[in-house]
Amino acid sequence: MNQIKILFLVAFFGFCLQISATEPFIITEKNPENIVLKEKSVNLSIYTNSGIDNGILRAVKNLQTDFQKVTGEQPNILNQISGMNAPLIIIGTVGTQSIIDDLIRQKKIDGKALTGKREKYIIQNISNPFPGVSEAIVIAGSDKRGTIYGIYEVSQQIGVSPWHYWADVPVEKKENLYFKKGIYTDGEPAVEYRGIFLNDEEPSLGGWARATFGGINSKFYEKVFELLLRSKANYLWPAMWGKAFYDDDALSGPLANEMGIIMGTSHHEPMAQAQADWHRYIKKNNLPNVWDYSKNAKVLQEFWKAGIVRSKNWEKLVTVGMRGDGDEAMGEGINISLLENIVKDQRKIIQNVTGKNPNKTPQVWALYKEVQDYYDKGMRVPDDVILLFCDDNWGNVRKLPDLSKPLHKGGYGMYYHFDYVGGPRNSKWINISPIQRVWEQMNLSYEHGVDKVWVVNVGDLKPMEFPISFFLEMAWNPKQFNSKNLLEYTEKWSAQQFGEKHSKEIARMINLYAKYNRRVTPETLDSKTFSLQNYNEFETV
Repeated sequence: MNQIKILFLVAFFGFCLQISATEPFIITEKNPENIVLKEKSVNLSIYTNSGIDNGILRAVKNLQTDFQKVTGEQPNILNQISGMNAPLIIIGTVGTQSIIDDLIRQKKIDGKALTGKREKYIIQNISNPFPGVSEAIVIAGSDKRGTIYGIYEVSQQIGVSPWHYWADVPVEKKENLYFKKGIYTDGEPAVEYRGIFLNDEEPSLGGWARATFGGINSKFYEKVFELLLRSKANYLWPAMWGKAFYDDDALSGPLANEMGIIMGTSHHEPMAQAQADWHRYIKKNNLPNVWDYSKNAKVLQEFWKAGIVRSKNWEKLVTVGMRGDGDEAMGEGINISLLENIVKDQRKIIQNVTGKNPNKTPQVWALYKEVQDYYDKGMRVPDDVILLFCDDNWGNVRKLPDLSKPLHKGGYGMYYHFDYVGGPRNSKWINISPIQRVWEQMNLSYEHGVDKVWVVNVGDLKPMEFPISFFLEMAWNPKQFNSKNLLEYTEKWSAQQFGEKHSKEIARMINLYAKYNRRVTPETLDSKTFSLQNYNEFETV
């Protein structure tokens, strides 16, 4: 079928053909089948309804800035339209009484492609959206995050990397930009909660954040949240070495909710409270520092209640259960019935605070280290609670659902590690995770039905740019990767960050770097690792 016939069918059937947004739809060469976004004498405008969600408006303003970085000129943001010939991008969310709902009623957008979908966006061209406006490009979302992801997809395609801030990725200047006519979407994400865990963040990330922002505070997290959204992620376990996300800066919780980030707490920090929150709470109220439910239940219940009260109006995934204070096991011979009662009481707190059935508040139970032993010995949680399996801290998945047996109705997640501090040896600061290994383990997880939560410990964030990108892209669509196209992905990622000219050589270096690091991590390397006496081992390595 030739190109003319394809274009005719797209025009005739309207909404039937949707092209993957991973295909380039922004180009720099003009032809009759493209729409002008930017030319030397032409300025772009962006239209949104007045009163648009603040999180979406943040992304719109970032798109405005991104266009300025690329083209040298900043688009106007408009809330009203009269006839205009200039290029126009229309942005909105279905079901919010927005321009998108109007366009659906006019049958210019397929409402069925968005209504009832999760975090989906569509980017397409339409004709005559307003009187006197002949053509426009639409970014339409099924919900808040869907719209935001669509906005940042356009940012990526014009040439702004998600790592533009964190890795100082330069922006290539482009005088002309054109949109390839069509309907583009990445569909819905395969994994519901997709995110990272900032951990072991001292002294590197913490020291830098204090020098740059005055601390790991809302100004710092604004940059982290933006990175997550540009990477199509939605979930964060915040830094926790002596830190309390909600308490350290009262603006952090509202900011996460505004920007569209679902907050969690790590595997050993239940009920939206950080470990540091506990120590501050007991000191402030002059209470016994006894992190033991069998001895201090009333104090713990009040502490947990405070966590749910503080965060009750914000989107979150609540960690339930209990480990020992300081990310340690609770002790020998743990009473499983006690732990089940802890979860039962935590859910009563959630119900009392929210006034709703606890199954209306998303919850997760992490089977980390010894907690998996409790599960293996018969401990169970209610059906709606997500079971979060874990690797062995070194990238080897420990346990997966048995597909031959009835599955847990709440679904399964995976807590994975690029960074780890603990026995037998640490692994931090240096990337030791080849994406081939990450793909193999996470593909195995996905094939076993682990699709509710994917969260990865990234330590200080900065040294893990490449595996973070891969992990989050795989979480959106695991089936896009296979054992044969991982080097191709590395080359594309390298081209995005460093340009096309040296991308293949850079990809080769990135690939070998993690492979060699994995053979023996820097923390375990010493003068005895490779023999100086036998088999030319040191010289060969």
